[in-house]
Amino acid sequence: MAVKGVKILDVRTAAVRRRSIRAYEPVPIPREDIEAILDVVRLAPSAYNLQPWRFVVVETPEVKERLAEAAYNQRQVRLAPAVIVLYTDMEDVLDRVDEVVHPGLDAVQRAQTRELILRRFGGMEAAERAAWAVGQGYIALGYLLLAAEAHGYQTSAMTGFDPEAVKELLQLPPTAGVPALVAIGRGAEEGFPSHRHSVERLVRYA
Repeated sequence: MAVKGVKILDVRTAAVRRRSIRAYEPVPIPREDIEAILDVVRLAPSAYNLQPWRFVVVETPEVKERLAEAAYNQRQVRLAPAVIVLYTDMEDVLDRVDEVVHPGLDAVQRAQTRELILRRFGGMEAAERAAWAVGQGYIALGYLLLAAEAHGYQTSAMTGFDPEAVKELLQLPPTAGVPALVAIGRGAEEGFPSHRHSVERLVRYA
């Protein structure tokens, strides 16, 4: 899925250009643009291919206002035309585990994979499963930030918010995790250029 007439940036260009933006033009994002971005995000990898991430795209001013309150009044929640709430739901995954088992497996392999997943996660407490899924959710968050930039939109990822208030507002399951909120839109400010460690600072070989 791609947006007609939009030149999609390559990964490196998107990564270099991306900045945290907190002021946005008051222009709605076309639904096809949101769906094109999330069509990329859904391709993110996950352990056991569980894909525990889910998304709520908040566009309604009244809901954004309440979301801003839950996010400690961070201005980008109110200024962005949309805020994507990334949440994870392992209970939904386990309830529909057959959806994540690869169709290319034969019947025996499918049954084995299903049993493996249910045994691995079914024995956990719900809170432990939720915490595990939140860690997986950050993979999707990285894809989301790059995909948005590649499609010409700027973002601000937020981890400062009251997750219980967000879940209550959006009627998310009590067992859901909420890794991040992401403000998205056309940026109305330059933002700070990236200040990152060099490869030499971060990497060693063994």
